[in-house]
Amino acid sequence: MAEEESAPAADGDESARVLNQDEIDSLLGFDMDGEGDKDRSGIKAIINSALVNYERLPMLEVVFDRLVRMMTTSLRNFTSDNVEVSLDNITSIRFGDYLNSIPLPAILSVFRAVEWDNYGLMMVDSSLIYSIVDVLLGGRRGTAPLRIEGRPYTTIERNLVERMVDVVLDDMTAAFEPLSPVRFAHERVETNPRFASIARPANAAILIKLRIDMEDRGGRLELLLPYATLEPVRELLLQMFMGEKFGRDSIWENHLATELWNTKLDLHAVLDEQVMSLSDVMAFQIGDTVMLNASPESPIMLRCGNIDMVEGRMGRIGQKIAIRVEKSMHAANGGGRS
Repeated sequence: MAEEESAPAADGDESARVLNQDEIDSLLGFDMDGEGDKDRSGIKAIINSALVNYERLPMLEVVFDRLVRMMTTSLRNFTSDNVEVSLDNITSIRFGDYLNSIPLPAILSVFRAVEWDNYGLMMVDSSLIYSIVDVLLGGRRGTAPLRIEGRPYTTIERNLVERMVDVVLDDMTAAFEPLSPVRFAHERVETNPRFASIARPANAAILIKLRIDMEDRGGRLELLLPYATLEPVRELLLQMFMGEKFGRDSIWENHLATELWNTKLDLHAVLDEQVMSLSDVMAFQIGDTVMLNASPESPIMLRCGNIDMVEGRMGRIGQKIAIRVEKSMHAANGGGRS
């Protein structure tokens, strides 16, 4: 009896056991020692699993690789200095988490994808801002740009950064053009992340981190594109290869054009057409005559399959019947015939 009464008590003690701090951290997905992958364990992994991995859009990396090459040339012309642009990484992130992680002070540019009818965000960090100002205003090389913290950016600094933003947006427009024609238009500049909300905090977005180096100066530039912005071209971004759009093969184009011009077609000269019932056609007997409404001066239609090609007059050259072309039909009706 004593053993039977003590068993429920033991079960009650086991169910009432309190988790210690290490077990709570493991359950929630937090690692206080900084070891392991914080995003792949516990409840935090379940929350982050809702984010779409950018690797499901393989064409996006091709587009931004092209953007890096174009920006290197454009920024060299813009600054008249040796500029190197590198792509750090492309990651998925929640929009609210990104706004909370922006290192201040910084300049945030809100731009609009006109054809997609949605917005994106560009962040220029403080180091790049002062580097661009220093380069454009003739600062000496080898000297670190003077950074004055605790004050807002001046009108001159904002205008110079806006000019650089316009250059980057023009390159983005050109980078996306082979994939889908779109124009990225600069909307406004913000210095407070709260005023740069273009999506809900829980919405997923793609973060592209770029590094811009100008010899001993430089900084970071980040592009944030919500998935809602990329939705109109999502099917195109899922492609593995662009085909001939990113690189034209002139040799193949010339060969194809040559073969097309040398292709032989069968043309049929139609003297006349009549509409008859099936019963009349089935009643034809050997020796019956079908009267045509065409005369020697009637126009003759030359067809390739069911498509009217040219119209002309029938005549004779030597021992052969010929047709003199008088009018091109595919230029008049778009090349088709219903």
